[in-house]
Amino acid sequence: MGSDCPPGYFETPQGFYVQVSVSEPAEAERLFHALAENGTVKMAIAQTFWSSRFGMLIDQFGTPWMINCEQVV
Repeated sequence: MGSDCPPGYFETPQGFYVQVSVSEPAEAERLFHALAENGTVKMAIAQTFWSSRFGMLIDQFGTPWMINCEQVV
């Protein structure tokens, strides 16, 4: 569950990332680019030694995200 906070209680998120794991590289790319719109890319989405796709970003609202697509064997 997630929700916004009451007026006057907002604090900038820090010390965590929300991780989304998907099984298809195309879905990882789609999610990453949608969340990155008007945000800040910390690590461009790309293939890594552990995944088909992985990327890190801060969305336009300040929420940090990691998008991971499992390695297909």
